[in-house]
Amino acid sequence: MRLTRFPMLFLCFGAFSVWAAPYIPRDDAVVLDRLPIKASDPAGRELRRLRAELLADPRNVETAIRLARLYFDLASAEGDPRYIGYAEAVLRPWTALPDPPGEIVLVRALLRQYRHDFIAAMADLERVLGKDPGNVEAISWQVALHRVQADYTKAREACQRLAATATPLATIACNAAIDSINGKSREAHNLLSAALAHYRAKSIEYQQWVLVRLGEMALRYGDKSLAEKHFKDAIATGYTDGFVLAAYADLLLDANRPAEVMALLSNRESSDVLLLRLALAAHALKSPDAEKHIRALADRFSAAAMRGDRLHLQEEARFELTLRKNPARAVKLAAEDWMVQREPRDARFLMEAALAAGDAAAAQPALAWMDKTGYEDPLYRELASALRKIGQ
Repeated sequence: MRLTRFPMLFLCFGAFSVWAAPYIPRDDAVVLDRLPIKASDPAGRELRRLRAELLADPRNVETAIRLARLYFDLASAEGDPRYIGYAEAVLRPWTALPDPPGEIVLVRALLRQYRHDFIAAMADLERVLGKDPGNVEAISWQVALHRVQADYTKAREACQRLAATATPLATIACNAAIDSINGKSREAHNLLSAALAHYRAKSIEYQQWVLVRLGEMALRYGDKSLAEKHFKDAIATGYTDGFVLAAYADLLLDANRPAEVMALLSNRESSDVLLLRLALAAHALKSPDAEKHIRALADRFSAAAMRGDRLHLQEEARFELTLRKNPARAVKLAAEDWMVQREPRDARFLMEAALAAGDAAAAQPALAWMDKTGYEDPLYRELASALRKIGQ
C-alpha cells in the first residue's frame, strides 16, 4: 500500500542533539515505509495527529508517550515489529537521559519485552516500582514476564502485590492464569468465568484478555467447544489483537479446519505469526498460496537471523518442522526458544520437534516442566507419553 499523504514521519533524531527535529519529506507522496494501517483508520488519524503534535513540540513528553504507546498497541494488534522500532525512535530523546521519566521507562519496558529482552524489561519495571511501588501496570507486566519464564513463585508474589491496588477481577485473573498452568485449569476457569460475570472489565481490551485466558484454560482440561466459544467471544469484542487470532487459528488447525483459518487471517500477512498460520492452512489445503507464503516466511526468518533478531524462534521451529520437514533444525530452534521463554506452547513445539526427530533427550526441559507443573492439556500429555516411550 502506498502511503500517499500519510508518510511515515517517525522521529529520526540527529547526532548533534537529542532534541533535533525529525526528518520531514518535502513531498507527501514520498514513501518511507509501507504499513497495513490506513490513514483513514481511527488509529491512522490518531497517529497523524500525535506525530504532528510532536513535530511542533519535540520536547513534549506526554505526546511522545502517547505516540509510543499507540505504536506498541499497533505492534500487538498487527504483529508487525516495525512499530516497535518507531516507538523506540520516539522515546530516544528521553531514554538517552541519565534518569528518564518513570512513564518513559515503563513504556521502554513494554518495548523491550516485545523484543524478548526480558532481563532489561524486568530491570526497567523494577526501576519504575522503586519510585512508584503501587504502579498496577508495572506489577501486571512483572507477573506476565515471570509467567513467560515459568517462574510461578515470583509471579504469585507479584499477584499478591497487585491485590493491594488492582480491581477484584484483575486479582482473580492474575492468580487463575497461574493456577491453570499448574494443574488446576478447570477450577481456575470456573473461578475466572464467575468473576468476569460478576465484575465489569475495565476495558474492551481487558475483557478480551480474560476471554482468551478462559479459552486457554478450557483447552487445558479438554473442552475444545467451550474454548472455541471463548475465542470467538474474544474476537467479537472488536478489539484487534494478533495473539487472539493466532490462538484461535491454532485451535482450528488442530481441529483440521484449515479453510476457516484462511478466512480468519485473510490479508494478515504482515504478521510473521499469522503468516505462519496462513501458510500451514494453505499447505493443508494444497492451495497455490502455500508456496508463496512459505517463501515469504523463509525470507523473513533469514532476514531476522542476519539482524540478530530471534523474536520468533517458536514460529521458525514450527515452520521448519511442519513446512520444511526438517525436524533436526526444528529441534535446535525450539531448544533455543525454550532458553528464552517457557510458556506452554513453547513446550509443545519443543516436544513435537523432538518427537519428530526421535530425540527424546532434547525434550527433557519440557518434560521436566510438565512434571513440575502438572500441566493437564491432553495433547501435551500424549506428546510427553510418546517421548517417554522412545526414551526408554
